[in-house]
Amino acid sequence: MGSPFNKTSRPGDCMPAKKKPAKKMAKKKPATMGPVRLPAIAEDRLTAEQRSLMSAIASGPRGTFKMGGPFFCYLHAPAFGELAQKLGAYCRFGTSIAPRLTEFAILATAHMWKAHYEWAAHEPQALKAGVKPATIQALRAGREPTSAPRDERAIYAFVKELYATRRASDRAYKAVHATLGDAGMVELVGLLGYYAMVAMTLNVFRMPVPEGTPLPFKEPAVK
Repeated sequence: MGSPFNKTSRPGDCMPAKKKPAKKMAKKKPATMGPVRLPAIAEDRLTAEQRSLMSAIASGPRGTFKMGGPFFCYLHAPAFGELAQKLGAYCRFGTSIAPRLTEFAILATAHMWKAHYEWAAHEPQALKAGVKPATIQALRAGREPTSAPRDERAIYAFVKELYATRRASDRAYKAVHATLGDAGMVELVGLLGYYAMVAMTLNVFRMPVPEGTPLPFKEPAVK
């Protein structure tokens, strides 16, 4: 057989062309919450209603007023804020539900809504109330807290089902009712509703977590 190369060709002419190095895809920057949507309020511009709301929060069971989170938002509608903070104080401190279960339910709600500030504010409170670190890690990651006590697992199943289906099955209801009873069930549903409202408030107005605190959840890319 003759040579595979003709008289004018060179061996290099039949070699496959070198592939150009693939272009590196630019890494997408993680989404951030964006700027706060409500304007700051100078102390010398506070109205009597706003000062009254701040005083009511500081003198209540929370013991302090923070110019951040939902209370900052409430200052822009102080009449609403007064009613909201009273309901919130009762839901957190005044019900028949044990503090451990209260804080557990709040964290479950914060995860469902991916409410960064709500989670950051209540994770330390949940630990203090007796929720196990492994349980908190599972909630944050969106996993069922399989090592949690039975009452916490029942509330998790109830909360997850309620938010997903807008209903509660007999099975989920009875599992929590065995611990809380009739009054506690009414209080739990009210607590979930209040902290869902808080989560929506925080997310809509883009309330930031305390400085130096990483966001606990991935922020959705919403324009």
